[in-house]
Amino acid sequence: MRKLTTEELNRINIEQFKEAHKTPFVLVLDNVRSLNNIGSVFRTADAFRVEKIYLCGITGTPPQREINRTALGATESVEWEYVTHTIKAIEKLKEAGYILVALEQTDESILLQNFKIEATQKYAFIFGNEIFGVEDEVIKQVDFSVEIPQFGTKHSFNVAVSAGILLWDCWVKYNQQLKS
Repeated sequence: MRKLTTEELNRINIEQFKEAHKTPFVLVLDNVRSLNNIGSVFRTADAFRVEKIYLCGITGTPPQREINRTALGATESVEWEYVTHTIKAIEKLKEAGYILVALEQTDESILLQNFKIEATQKYAFIFGNEIFGVEDEVIKQVDFSVEIPQFGTKHSFNVAVSAGILLWDCWVKYNQQLKS
């Protein structure tokens, strides 16, 4: 066994990424405070060819050294937009026909493994502040609340880790739908 070289990975370049078909997912970062988390979400969004990231409220925007350090160039490939208030991004996405999904523990949360994806739909996944989660005002507007099961003493994952888990799960479900 040996590691593959960068050339053997056969990755597309930024121009090819911008022209490529995207997964019908957008991400909404609702007041995410850590620039490193924001950069990590960009990198994960690039990996799954996410359409766009909405950076809302106090969420930092590129270019910033801490974002760039973890994004490793993904701020150049993934489309993004800053919106002052998360609720404005949510309203815009709802009007555009996106199904709004908050990653949050609520009294109506669906466990991630039970959440169904329809390949014909567009999804906006909302991730909240590292301490306070998704704003209550936003929770009232979403179509679904999804929760990642946990079995330890902590009640939440890091927001960047959560984005990776959710995107992988939904990407797999989306692609299984396309194949059937």
